Amino acid sequence: MAEAKAKALIQVLDGAAVSPPPVWLMRQAGRYLPEYRALRAEAGSFWAMCMDPRMAAEVTLQPIRRFGLDAAIVFSDILVVPYALGAVVGFEEGVGPQLTRYDEIAEIERDPNVWRQKLAPVYDTLRLVRSGLPSETALIGFAGAPWTLATYLAEGGSSTDQRAAKLWGYGRPESFAELLLLLADCVAAHLIEQLKAGAEVVQIFDSWASGLSADCFEEWVIGPTQRVVTKVRKAFPSARIIGFPRGATLEGYRRYAQACGVNALSLDTAVPLDWAVENLSSFCALQGNLDPLLLLAGGTRLVQKVRASLAQTSGKAFIFNLGHGIVPQTPAEHVVALLQAVRAPR
Repeated sequence: MAEAKAKALIQVLDGAAVSPPPVWLMRQAGRYLPEYRALRAEAGSFWAMCMDPRMAAEVTLQPIRRFGLDAAIVFSDILVVPYALGAVVGFEEGVGPQLTRYDEIAEIERDPNVWRQKLAPVYDTLRLVRSGLPSETALIGFAGAPWTLATYLAEGGSSTDQRAAKLWGYGRPESFAELLLLLADCVAAHLIEQLKAGAEVVQIFDSWASGLSADCFEEWVIGPTQRVVTKVRKAFPSARIIGFPRGATLEGYRRYAQACGVNALSLDTAVPLDWAVENLSSFCALQGNLDPLLLLAGGTRLVQKVRASLAQTSGKAFIFNLGHGIVPQTPAEHVVALLQAVRAPR
């Protein structure tokens, strides 16, 4: 029997140029879909959905059934890692995430067995999704990066300037370094368990990587990410990993691509694709980077931008995606139009 053809996303992450490129969208499972909103009303809260494997699996599969995307990403949240470390996590409507604030590490949970037990619903979700996913569709797991998670733990929620984490890092560098090491170990353990549960790819979201000096980016983003990748590859030598240092400088993106050993680099909207092709594609595959607000707007300019992006990345290992997540007001028909533009014969 002939060997089955590798999934398009896997081919790209292994370095191949695929035409048309595989496409999936950050936050592809979410509030812009009516079927999601119906299930969210039943669940009562976002967090309850994340921690209920049946619901989370259903939400993960909804955009695959509707759009036929090339990959499903497990419905979860980056704050499950702080939860595993002992933080109380909640989401307040109109405010955002609220969690236990830490300014020292003595009370943070260090037992990997406890981490695994608290995060078991994510792994159960992946197993359920794997059993219901079309054979041609890849399955992605994910986690927040150590630096981004540190900003939430230090602030007790989200922050526009990461003030609390920066002050901790500047004022007590040894303690902050220990926090990042602990976070890196928990993130790596979480990604490993997701791969065991059926994920074929994992993505590391460093959502707050912007606004850092070069030395802090090296110390707080690059170093901990290298630790995560090394630990994951020790357990799964062929693990396929996507990194997303959102908002990094162009030099930061270059350094990340050189140093972190990821298979692909996800680009935010501000990164010029032609620059990325010239400066990053020799290190890894590229993913991105359509503006989510252009997807919201739709129309002729959306199609023109899709075609331009495909032309710029022609012949390169490229995954079509957004520069950040789908916004809730996005009409589903705009996603259909995007997919038609990506997959149109050329």
